[in-house]
Amino acid sequence: MKGRKRRRFTVLLLAPVMLAGLGATAPAHAEAPLPFRDPSLPVDRRVDDLLDRLTLDEKISLLHQYQPAIPRLGIQSFRTGAEALHGVAWLGETTVFPQAVGLASSWDPALMERVGSAVGDEARGFQHARPAGWGLNLWAPVANLLRDPRWGRNEEGYSEDPRLTGALSTAYGKGLTGGDPDHLKTAPTIKHYLANNNEWHRTTTSSDLRPRVAKEYDEAAFKPAIEADAATGVMSSYNLVNGRPATVNPDLNDVVRSWTDRDLFNVSDAFAPGNIPGDQRYYPTLAEGDAAALKAGLDSFTDNNDDSGVTIRAIDSALDQGLLAESDIDEAASHALSVRVRLGEFDPGGGRYGSIDKSVINSPAHRRLAREAATEGAVLLKNQAGALPLKKSAEDVAVVGPLSDILYTDWYSGTLPYAVTPADGIAAKLGRPVTTSEGVDRVTLRDAATGTYVTAGTGTAGAPLKAGATAGPAARFDVSDWGAGVVTLRSAANNRYVGYNGSAFVNDQVQPGGWYVQQQFKLEKQADGTHLLRYAGYETEEPWWSNPVYLGPTDADGTLGLVEKDRAAHYTKDVVRDGVAEAVAAVKGKDTAVVVVGSNPSINGREAHDRTDMSLAPAQEALVRAVRKANPHTVVVVENSYPTTLGALQQEVPAVLWTSHAGQETGNALADLLYGDANPSGRLTQTWYRSESDLPSILDYDIIKSDRTYQYFKGRPLYPFGHGLSYTTFRYGDLKRVGDGYEVRVTNTGRRAGDEVVQLYVHQRASRDKQPLKQLKAFKKVSLKPGRTSTVRLPLTAGDLAHWDVTRSRWVTESGTYDVMVGSSATDLRARTAWTVRGETIPPRDPARTTRAENFDDYSGVRLVDESKVRGTAVGASADGAWLKFADTRLGAGTGGLTARLAGAPGTVEVRLGSPDGPLAGTAHFPGTSSPYTYETVTAELAGVERGRADVYLVLSGGVRLSTFSIR
Repeated sequence: MKGRKRRRFTVLLLAPVMLAGLGATAPAHAEAPLPFRDPSLPVDRRVDDLLDRLTLDEKISLLHQYQPAIPRLGIQSFRTGAEALHGVAWLGETTVFPQAVGLASSWDPALMERVGSAVGDEARGFQHARPAGWGLNLWAPVANLLRDPRWGRNEEGYSEDPRLTGALSTAYGKGLTGGDPDHLKTAPTIKHYLANNNEWHRTTTSSDLRPRVAKEYDEAAFKPAIEADAATGVMSSYNLVNGRPATVNPDLNDVVRSWTDRDLFNVSDAFAPGNIPGDQRYYPTLAEGDAAALKAGLDSFTDNNDDSGVTIRAIDSALDQGLLAESDIDEAASHALSVRVRLGEFDPGGGRYGSIDKSVINSPAHRRLAREAATEGAVLLKNQAGALPLKKSAEDVAVVGPLSDILYTDWYSGTLPYAVTPADGIAAKLGRPVTTSEGVDRVTLRDAATGTYVTAGTGTAGAPLKAGATAGPAARFDVSDWGAGVVTLRSAANNRYVGYNGSAFVNDQVQPGGWYVQQQFKLEKQADGTHLLRYAGYETEEPWWSNPVYLGPTDADGTLGLVEKDRAAHYTKDVVRDGVAEAVAAVKGKDTAVVVVGSNPSINGREAHDRTDMSLAPAQEALVRAVRKANPHTVVVVENSYPTTLGALQQEVPAVLWTSHAGQETGNALADLLYGDANPSGRLTQTWYRSESDLPSILDYDIIKSDRTYQYFKGRPLYPFGHGLSYTTFRYGDLKRVGDGYEVRVTNTGRRAGDEVVQLYVHQRASRDKQPLKQLKAFKKVSLKPGRTSTVRLPLTAGDLAHWDVTRSRWVTESGTYDVMVGSSATDLRARTAWTVRGETIPPRDPARTTRAENFDDYSGVRLVDESKVRGTAVGASADGAWLKFADTRLGAGTGGLTARLAGAPGTVEVRLGSPDGPLAGTAHFPGTSSPYTYETVTAELAGVERGRADVYLVLSGGVRLSTFSIR
């Protein structure tokens, strides 16, 4: 908490100066500005001056997301939390850049910084006139690691690797800030701290992070941006970490603030404070929860939308109860004010960036940058026999598939100012029209009992679905398959999607969207060949949903509503237009067929909803196969937000190009790549697995034990981390150690200019601890013309080889031999060498010293739990026979007893040697405690323990919590 110590020291030094002006309330236009309005003064002095002028009530008002105006000081209102993940969101038309995972796939920090700068400019442009909801505290980037490709929010993150994530988030953050931490363009908040990588019960599930995983993996992704002053704070996540809600995680102070000397402004996620006494039931009242969050290091409560009264009353109550002191309020308020001072809010003209206006929004330069980013972020997965690039001379081209002529936006997208679809981009590239087909079925749904048809409205506003007598245009629907049985129904009468508005089903939506995405249905085939129409909007998955989910007539006029299954209408699905047949007809005889398939980012996983299926939708896979059979000159574009198990499909087509939902310039970027005006240079930032069976539970956060990510995965991936092909080839020379790093000569041996992403990996041959199979340590993107060579230098010091030593709770670089490898992906390694490093030897454990139970080496049947509500981690046994391994423990001849601190249910702790069922040295009996946070010390005499080094196992009975132990 370096910022806190500095502030208190500053206040003492400045007190005599400030006392003379305490009563001054001169307006901002006075000749002698108040110190907090004087840009020549240090930030700390300005913050301290303003803080001292505020009343306690005014300071408390700064702790909510919506900070009110303070007219007596000429201070305007301020709001935290404009969204800026890949462009400014929710404020209107703006430049929409590729999704975060697409930006990251460029592996280009310089590009990321330029995009961040453009987004920061546009945020300033939107806020220039300070409209309602003003605020330049941006909630981006997302540093959560893409540990599991099934995570619903995969599109928001950068990579499964902390080194790559740290580099890219730092670059994006620097662009947002402008690069000067004292004069901020915007104030980015990096999210979501910590270990937030599942949406299933996301507010009540706990992410178990043993120290090595926390330090080497999850924290490592957040630290670089904070350390580099590329972010001004973190957002706490919804989940629990080791049994404690992240909103009250003491890491916010103890860890995050240790990474920088600057003030950080930490915020909660939306409605998370209310979860503490709510579904988390961690503290009984909001006052206690808010007080605990404030003391843990939270500065701003995002709760109850714009109603700050609830938070203010809770803080007032906490003060009255003695749960908080005014100094706690001062500390948090000073962090809020520090950000506002650095944003130039109190400077003449708004400071360095105050003149940026709305003219920057979707400027020509930003449009060009959006196209560049969409191009660099696409990854060529496969290119057999030179299927790509395509020839512009080909006369006839067909572009087909459900994503061929549409662009979808995600939850955190801005509003597209224009949309260049893949078909648009290819037509523009060729200068002539292309044949298109979505390849989706158009059907009618006829009630088997009454003979009537489901009909929709014909105007743009649509109308409630009803039972109609004829099968005309109003009774026809385009059925798109998005996988996992989910389809959308788009009315042929007005080209609008059918959705539920809480009382009726209406065809009035341009795209699926909204928080609950109410445009989702399932057609459930029955034994008699008919179908039930099931409503599958996301709210039906909520525990409070009590309505039935099947459609049937509910009114005399035939209006369809929700009914119980036994009252549901049975529909005959008649195909009016066979989508696959239409697509096949479109591609037959054509010189080239481009099939664009993929996901809908509102349906196939998103915030609050993990993916249940990693494959392409069955109808899409069938479409690709049929088109490929009809036209051998078929290439496939997969447009989605995550790794996909392509199955046999990836073997059947000659070329596969992946892109994220890449924003307004998607079509132009794809056309540039498909026709060779740009050479693919994107690389995968995640492992693409062959099957869901390659992955453990999405709730398992221990990547070390469960062999997750490319670092530990022992199987054969579909496509490896770092993979991406080019239209040219590259040769690598020998890898040589030079100074504080390595260098390798890379030559473009092909006939096209291209970019290579040179990736440096290491592997520690021998260690006390389980080590990654390989680990990215450095990378660099280089551009080379044909025949040209570049000497690529990649930094690597002995300190970069350190891992977390659980025996001493510190970083350690072990002495030994390290394999250093360089290449084009985690599996395509072109050169390697060995590096003998003189570091340390981790000594054997000294059991006489108090050992924290969480510092085990291996385990079975346990969960990591909160030692107390305030701080600390203990180990809880989930069932009898749970065990912890403490490897390489030095035992002495005088070893005679175990001392352990236990809480929870009555039970025992056994000390065994060599294995969980090895020789029993002794048993401690525990009578139990009434509270899981009340610990008692138990002891046990040990026998048969010989002098020497051994693996010690502690075997626990179910319900026991172990905090610390020692063996003397």
